[in-house]
Amino acid sequence: MDVEMSGYEVLEIAEKIERNGVKFYRRAAGLCDDPSISTLLVQLAQWESKHIEVFRQMRERLAAEHWKLGQIEPNRIDMPDARAMAGLAVFGIQPDPTQELTGHESKADVLRLAIEKEKDSIVYYTGLKDFVPQEIDRRTIEEVIQEEMKHVRILVQSLEQIT
Repeated sequence: MDVEMSGYEVLEIAEKIERNGVKFYRRAAGLCDDPSISTLLVQLAQWESKHIEVFRQMRERLAAEHWKLGQIEPNRIDMPDARAMAGLAVFGIQPDPTQELTGHESKADVLRLAIEKEKDSIVYYTGLKDFVPQEIDRRTIEEVIQEEMKHVRILVQSLEQIT
């Protein structure tokens, strides 16, 4: 494997992606006329904010686990830049991912777009696992994927209720 990443680095990327997700969901909430969907989108923004903290705690836990195992890596010169890697992800493809929203989307359109974003995040994290050689780090990335899957389930349920 030519390029390797640690779970710690993936979690740094995840935090940046979540920050972009917060901006996206807040903007979507502001554009939505339906109070129930707007409330859901505000909740998703709040959950993304909580994910930032969850992922930070996961990074601390992972660093402590590596420390106990004696697997502390020196600062790597070839380490991928977390901002650049997050820029390749679903909420980071463009400088402001909220530009995809016009304000004229229906409730169902907004929910479908949110589902698409969450699924794309899952695919992105699944792909990053291939660059992570340590099993302990891959398990941590799987936890990130499970968190994103919760959002997909909530969004799909909400979509089913209105269609």
